[in-house]
Amino acid sequence: MKKIITIAAVLTIMAGALGGCGTNGSPAGEDVKSEKAKSSQTVATDGSTSMEKVIGFLSEAYMEEHGDIKVTYNPTGSSSGIQAAAEGRCDIGLASRDLKEEETADLQGTVVAIDGIGIIVNPDNPTEDLTIEQIGKIYSGEITNWKEVGGSDAPIVCIGREAASGTRDGFEEVTGTKDKCKYSQELTSTGDVVQTVSGNPNAIGYASVASAGDTVKMISVEGVRPTTDTIQDGEYKVQRNFVLVTKKDTALSRAAQEFFDFATSEQADSLIKEAGAVPVKR
Repeated sequence: MKKIITIAAVLTIMAGALGGCGTNGSPAGEDVKSEKAKSSQTVATDGSTSMEKVIGFLSEAYMEEHGDIKVTYNPTGSSSGIQAAAEGRCDIGLASRDLKEEETADLQGTVVAIDGIGIIVNPDNPTEDLTIEQIGKIYSGEITNWKEVGGSDAPIVCIGREAASGTRDGFEEVTGTKDKCKYSQELTSTGDVVQTVSGNPNAIGYASVASAGDTVKMISVEGVRPTTDTIQDGEYKVQRNFVLVTKKDTALSRAAQEFFDFATSEQADSLIKEAGAVPVKR
């Protein structure tokens, strides 16, 4: 009789233990937490302010299809975004320039779109076209008056971005003005550049074509205006890549990888166009 009671007690204890566990042997509470984590995930992006529209269109479309995933965007600038990716402070860094050689040791850059850098002037400025050489000489201080390039007799006011800007890096690389530019003002965002040029009839600036807006005039460069076709085929020379930055030695989370795959697929091409940038040729 004692033997039967002992066996029954052991079975009761085992049943209680099993009742408190999930299907994988972990406590039921942990299973609930795991399911909660799966049902609500965040993909953090950080970097280029010029990529705001592109990442905005891509993330909004993706979140509409995946209600359990939230894609966040922190507009800190290209260099900051690259650093954030390297330090693991975001899932995907955003850079409006290609990675530098020293950055490729630990990081991978994937081109998601192409962006033309528009050369902008005040709408009252009669100048319609400049060569890359003329633009370089204007920003390096060799050409200082608009009349030297067929414009009005007025001093040229050069507006640009801060040193960490991917837009500035791309512009200076194309125009051969790295470490040579003599800026009247160095501003921290594309919007500030556009606003400043729109308010000064003697100003010249550069900005992402997608962000320039209609308060400034975008001139042609060597007879070519920045359009989807001229940017994609390389005819318009003042352009740079929009890049997704990830760590080489660290796998992305499931949610981040799925968003990355979506952003670099043909499915995203129409969204990239809608955002004002140019899809990569496939």
